[in-house]
Amino acid sequence: MKEVTVEELQGMIDRNEDFQLIDVREPFEYEVSNLDGVNIPLAGIVIEADKVSKDKPVIIHCRSGKRSAQAVMLLEQQGFDNLSNLAGGILAWKEEIDPDMDVY
Repeated sequence: MKEVTVEELQGMIDRNEDFQLIDVREPFEYEVSNLDGVNIPLAGIVIEADKVSKDKPVIIHCRSGKRSAQAVMLLEQQGFDNLSNLAGGILAWKEEIDPDMDVY
């Protein structure tokens, strides 16, 4: 499974790269803090796979990296080959990029 660090993600954002960011946490978690990604909770990721881009890189994240790793595996079983997991999730983002971000 491909992984992207929070520093690599920040660089992609800074360079205005064309990619899709998907947050597989629950809506209440997304409301606390998010990185402006599309919110598709893990339980619905296969059902809503049509919302996942197939023609550009997709980075999937959650709170710590575990649920997003599951999402990547589930979507790869559906034929996706353009996915990366955000290593450490939003907790790593808070630690390395945005210490003022609210997390739970």
